[in-house]
Amino acid sequence: MSVLSIFREYDIRGIFEKELNEENAIKIGYLLGVELQKQGGKNLGIGYDARVHSKQIFDWFCSGVARSGAVPYGLGEIPTPVGYFSLFCDFNGLVLDGNVMITGSHNPPQYNGFKTTFLKKPFFGEEIYALKEKFNALKPLEFIATKPKELNVLDKYVEFLAKEFKHLEGFCMPLCIDCGNGIAGIGIKKILDRLQIPYEGLYFEPDGNFPNHHPDPSEEENLKDVKKSIAKNGGIGFALDGDGDRLAVVRGERVYKGDELAIIFAYKIPNPVVIGEVKCSLNMYESINKIGKAIMYKTGHSNLKVKLKEANAHMAFEVSGHIFFNDRYFGYDDATYTLLRVLELLKEEGMEFDRVLASLPKLYATDEIKIPASDEEKFLLMDKLKESLKNPPKDFPEIIDIVTIDGIRVIFKEGWGLIRASNTTPMLVTRFEAKSPTLKEVYQQKLLELLEIIKG
Repeated sequence: MSVLSIFREYDIRGIFEKELNEENAIKIGYLLGVELQKQGGKNLGIGYDARVHSKQIFDWFCSGVARSGAVPYGLGEIPTPVGYFSLFCDFNGLVLDGNVMITGSHNPPQYNGFKTTFLKKPFFGEEIYALKEKFNALKPLEFIATKPKELNVLDKYVEFLAKEFKHLEGFCMPLCIDCGNGIAGIGIKKILDRLQIPYEGLYFEPDGNFPNHHPDPSEEENLKDVKKSIAKNGGIGFALDGDGDRLAVVRGERVYKGDELAIIFAYKIPNPVVIGEVKCSLNMYESINKIGKAIMYKTGHSNLKVKLKEANAHMAFEVSGHIFFNDRYFGYDDATYTLLRVLELLKEEGMEFDRVLASLPKLYATDEIKIPASDEEKFLLMDKLKESLKNPPKDFPEIIDIVTIDGIRVIFKEGWGLIRASNTTPMLVTRFEAKSPTLKEVYQQKLLELLEIIKG
């Protein structure tokens, strides 16, 4: 992997001591410090997750930030959403202009990286790619030991959420929460203890080696333990990813996708405005449009945060479990906050919190299907596919519309199929949905056959 490949659409991410070594971490800290000052800021809060190398990268990174003239502040070992929250805090008159979270999110243990927010806006896309060019031209910088002033944002976060959800105090129902040895447990434990809410906690102890299972709740394999608990005790379960910004909600054998949760939450808000990504179900868009407005937009947490503010929407959702509340919150993805909003629904309606889903048409969908394609190849394939769909094969299902806001979402008479280039991995990502299992198979088969023809 080239060092320059660490500069990705939504963040900067690579393998520790390979792409993310001392020299590169210092340079990235320096460049981000310079960029923050260009945007009119100076004070940069820096937190890190539970990975075994995160603290080392923090030290290197802070050296670079200090060399730039920006002022680094240490936020300690915290979940990513707590880092976002720091931008809405007053630390005895000090206000942070930016936040960088050192985190590998749900990636394997050897990975790490930087999620960046400047002036309450995500730093991503073209901004990151422009940084790549500057990184390439920058000579190595000498490490200078830096001891940033420490700010306790975790206690402020706990205090805020415990107050916001005080009405949940004493709530009792069988709950199982699996943190996968990621970092989210340190906040959840304090909040639920404050609210006197009993729960079974799995793997709350942060451990960057992830000894029990990988902290990626979008993979069924990683939900085995929380499902066992629910099978034994009843109730509902939650699983969080490594840095605490993504949530899975589990009931029995059912795992609620983000677009299903979108429908449930939307029905609790008068005239809701909801942002969904291109992978979201037809049911989500059609049901929400009956009671409010649903807007289809690009995949990616940075994209959705920007669109949420731009449209002044109440919420935004990714199928994978990134959920953003602008309603009563600050518009970023926070698994702990979402968990508490689900508990609100459970307190109001018990296990019938999802009854609106039962009234929706039955649809049949695939999970994400990933097709390997190099970073160079994947975008060329998308361009060729777009051209081919203008004159598809004779036996191709009737096309009603083609949405190209992010990849290609082909709308058929009884469903849809999506193919898009991943912005974070050398993959094409596909998903299919239809009103019958047979049609789902047909749409999937025909669209993937066309892709194979294009690949030659």
